[in-house]
Amino acid sequence: MVSTTLRRIVSPCWKPSVEGENSSRGGVGNGRVDGLLWYEDSGEHVAGEFSMAVIQANNLLEDHSQLESGPISSFKSGPHGTFVGIYDGHGGPETARFINKHLFSHIKTFNGAEFTTENHGMSADVISKAFLATEEDFLNLVKEQFETKPQIASVGSCCLVGIICSGLLYIANAGDSRVVLGRLEKAFKEVKAVQLSSEHNASFESVREELRSFHPDDPQIVVLRHNVWRVKGIIQISRSIGDAYLKKPEFNREPLLPKFRVPNSFEKPILQAEPAISVQKLRPEDQFLIFASDGLWEHLSNQEAVNIGIARRLIKAALREAAKKREMRYSDLKKIDRGVRRHFHDDITVIVLFLDFHLISNGSSCRPLVSIRGSAGVSGNSKY
Repeated sequence: MVSTTLRRIVSPCWKPSVEGENSSRGGVGNGRVDGLLWYEDSGEHVAGEFSMAVIQANNLLEDHSQLESGPISSFKSGPHGTFVGIYDGHGGPETARFINKHLFSHIKTFNGAEFTTENHGMSADVISKAFLATEEDFLNLVKEQFETKPQIASVGSCCLVGIICSGLLYIANAGDSRVVLGRLEKAFKEVKAVQLSSEHNASFESVREELRSFHPDDPQIVVLRHNVWRVKGIIQISRSIGDAYLKKPEFNREPLLPKFRVPNSFEKPILQAEPAISVQKLRPEDQFLIFASDGLWEHLSNQEAVNIGIARRLIKAALREAAKKREMRYSDLKKIDRGVRRHFHDDITVIVLFLDFHLISNGSSCRPLVSIRGSAGVSGNSKY
């Protein structure tokens, strides 16, 4: 017998059901706001449908995100596809906002440059070049502003990207956001979670070993403080865009505040911007993809997330868990405004792509073009 979860998630029309939750049926791209929550419950992309949601905790939203569906090349006759970006900022919103504005444009430019009739251009190399070009552009911005706005050297962002093009799924990650696939196990008639990315966080032994191999002459490259492993005793992630003070020694000085400066000078970057990239062919049993910042995964396991499978519901479930961990009622958590909210949970961004294998295998340039960016909510009464 098919499980309730499977009946709810795997529907013939691939439409996320949010009936009874005041779902939005307005035009895609505007979204709805409910207090600190922004969401888009249902929309179409080239390979199926999607849902998307953002909950704000910081005084300024540090998570930024986007979904682009349509041409993914600057070449006019290039392929259509779907692009997802989750940009989890830290130290401020500047880097995440910058990535949101520039990364996809770089993807299209590099893809167009490599496009031929035999080779549709999209590749791991194209994505890597786009990440590094975005990093270079941001570091140039830091250089321009450093003397008058030194704080910008301490701002950075994790960057998780997913691209569906020509039947292939490309995943690129720098940081500790995560993407999980919901795959139908026909023998058990259940949708199982398959993690498709790995986190670049010093809490993992493999990441600490990687850092030590990159910096064999630095015994303090990773430091355990208060039971938390940190790179140079400062930051948990080992890859990011931005964080100029840990990339170039020219920014490891005044007027940057002492708390951000590394005691000893360095020659090569302490953090890397190079993403880890995987490419795989999508299969008929691949049902949906959940892309989310680490704020979600702090509260839900991969399988718990897959069992829920809809962006707004995922955020609600994470908030309930956050309240439970603090031994408070969910209704009381909802009353806490941004800024103070950060003591209870992080900004959380979720994008769920529902996959229609017929569209994936046959291609569909007739689907509506979509360009949507996650947004911040507003202070005030909220159900979230």
